Amino acid sequence: MAKKKGFQMADLGHIVTGFILKNLPFLAFLGFLAIVYIANAHYAEKSVMRIQLLQKETKELRWYYMSLQSENMYNSMQSEVADRVRPEGLRLQRGKPKKIVVK
Repeated sequence: MAKKKGFQMADLGHIVTGFILKNLPFLAFLGFLAIVYIANAHYAEKSVMRIQLLQKETKELRWYYMSLQSENMYNSMQSEVADRVRPEGLRLQRGKPKKIVVK
């Protein structure tokens, strides 16, 4: 009869199973870290998309503000105001202002 050398396959399976069971808390911790890592990646991606959307909206609002400011400056010019009030019977005073004295 031949001598048995080393471990048998059944012994190896028993050792691997024992190793896994002994390190189960560590494996659970690694799984938890993997879940946290994936969740963090999704959160970061969502944050980046939200930042890009807000930057686009800010740019559009800035252009809208600048166009309103330009329109307001144009409408407040003296010649433009004079043209708008002319149909109501108002006109520009060309001479010196008159002083009203109340006694």
